[in-house]
Amino acid sequence: MTSTILIVGATGNTGRSVVETLSELLNNSSEILPGCRILALTRSLHGPAAQQLTRLPRVEVVEQNWVQITADWLRQNRVVRAFIASHNLPTQFAEESAFHLAALQAGVEYVVRISTTAANVRPDCPAYYPRTHWAIETLLSSPEFQNLQWTSLQPNIFSTFYIAPAAELVNNYRESGKQGALRLLASRDSPVGVIDPADVGVLAAHLLVTNDTSKHNKAKYIVNGPEDITGQQIVKMVEDQIGTRVTDVRYQDTSVIDEMAAQNPESRNIILSAKHAPETAWAGECTAATTSKEVLELAAPKNTPADMFNALLRA
Repeated sequence: MTSTILIVGATGNTGRSVVETLSELLNNSSEILPGCRILALTRSLHGPAAQQLTRLPRVEVVEQNWVQITADWLRQNRVVRAFIASHNLPTQFAEESAFHLAALQAGVEYVVRISTTAANVRPDCPAYYPRTHWAIETLLSSPEFQNLQWTSLQPNIFSTFYIAPAAELVNNYRESGKQGALRLLASRDSPVGVIDPADVGVLAAHLLVTNDTSKHNKAKYIVNGPEDITGQQIVKMVEDQIGTRVTDVRYQDTSVIDEMAAQNPESRNIILSAKHAPETAWAGECTAATTSKEVLELAAPKNTPADMFNALLRA
């Protein structure tokens, strides 16, 4: 019977790259998990990203809410390996732990999950969601879960949060000739190994097709981009594109978290605690040099901050 690799969040930040890379790896080699299909979950089959994935070899796209997945569903779909990039809402632990329990009960062999910035994954992190990732990793490390092999990827700050506001200012300036405030999560001087979500997806795909997953079992791999960048360097990239000085730069700006908290009044204080998450980056603890050697050996991230910035610019 055909076995299945399940991709939760197939059209998301990292999931799309996982599916694309998996499809290429499986289609180009008859020795890697022969006959295995890729089951890609999405919220909407009609979205453009989902439609593009349906055209890839070995890929079947289905509309399924992952938080409703049960052990029976996993058995029925013959899932042997899985990728999950959970949300970071206050319900994350309840919902992601339920998924892993279902995977254990269904006899899933191996799960690759997305965690968060390694320096934050600890029980005393002031931000709530890294504590959730610590709790999930602790749960998976328990003797009760020994039959489920897993790897946790701890990516540094995604380019979508760190660099996207800079590209947005350039795009708006080209259209209107006017500048708004450049709100950067980055500090002015601290170097950070910002990571492209697509590079994280490539790494996850390579892990999922590993013949002997036991060598990656219970591993927590730190994943950074290949180069560091500071807030000041981001501003320089913007100025090079618009040909003038940026007049209003706001470093260490966490106002987007205020907007998230306003949308979730029942969990306002918990969500606002996420303002503490960038503090380790501002303190210089999240440089490219901290990347795990196993990551560099398996699928080293390639996209530089300049690559990520240019990819976000409209022609």
